[in-house]
Amino acid sequence: MKAFKGILLTVAMVAMLATSAFADEKIKIALVIPSTIDDIAWSQAMYEGIKGAQAELGEDKLSFEVSERLWNAVDAGAAIRQYAMKGFNIIIAHGAQYQSLLAEIATDFPKTSFAYGTGFNTPEANIFAYDPHAQEGAYLLGILAGYATKSNIIGLVGPIAAGDAIKYNKGFEQGAKSVNKDVKVRIAYTGSFGDMVAAGEIARTHIKAGADVLTGTSQQTVGAINVVAEKEGLYWLSSDMDQKSIAPNTVLAAQAYNFKQVVMEMIQSRAKGVMGGKHLELSLANGGLIMMLNDNIIDDIPAEAVSAMNSAKEKIINGTLKVELK
Repeated sequence: MKAFKGILLTVAMVAMLATSAFADEKIKIALVIPSTIDDIAWSQAMYEGIKGAQAELGEDKLSFEVSERLWNAVDAGAAIRQYAMKGFNIIIAHGAQYQSLLAEIATDFPKTSFAYGTGFNTPEANIFAYDPHAQEGAYLLGILAGYATKSNIIGLVGPIAAGDAIKYNKGFEQGAKSVNKDVKVRIAYTGSFGDMVAAGEIARTHIKAGADVLTGTSQQTVGAINVVAEKEGLYWLSSDMDQKSIAPNTVLAAQAYNFKQVVMEMIQSRAKGVMGGKHLELSLANGGLIMMLNDNIIDDIPAEAVSAMNSAKEKIINGTLKVELK
């Protein structure tokens, strides 16, 4: 019995020492992104999240490097593996397209934490998946759109019909129709996350068809916003980041992702000896999603629009309103 207790004590001490080692480590983060750190969209949102974590912890505790424009899976895989070989603690491959790469690489580096999003599947013990509930903020933006439109036609510029884009589209359409039964949401996809020219062309097509409010997701939206801003009286509703700096008189509101929260949760998990295997959610309730209004033009739409949006936000947070993804 004493021998058995001794074994338990030894195991506990080893676990404590391992956890302590992770808690004391200086965190080195590598970020692999499909576009650039200044795309005012998906990639920049994560870049700002890491910077926010660094500001909180201090540069002596957290350093990071970034590899940009890695659309190609082969190039991205090579960069991820190289970062792991260099001893980076956390490697964030910022896109659902990188999931299969991490599944192949992670097993070779069990002491490295890997992460990707949007996703929820964590096949390896050292992979985190982060998952914005894009449908929640999209529902609220849809409410604003339902009030703002005069033509009752809304144009949606999508990247590909999958993942986060589908969640956003479904939530947005539900929100718009919850306050305007006559509204029509017309959706078109570019087939790419970063084709700004195609996004702009789809926006033009929507406008010619009568759309006076437009929205969309991914890095390509900058191209669409610029087209919408060419004509007075049209509105754009943003996701990923607050994009009103692109068109101050056009971008009415935004759903912004608080990726700092995700980064901090990964760091804190490692400090406890948890290398991955967790599904990290961003929602209105946990502060992972932040709604931002453009105060310069929000008064252009009825005050009841903001009131309806705030009411729906409270219901989503307290669980009395569930945005369906069927």
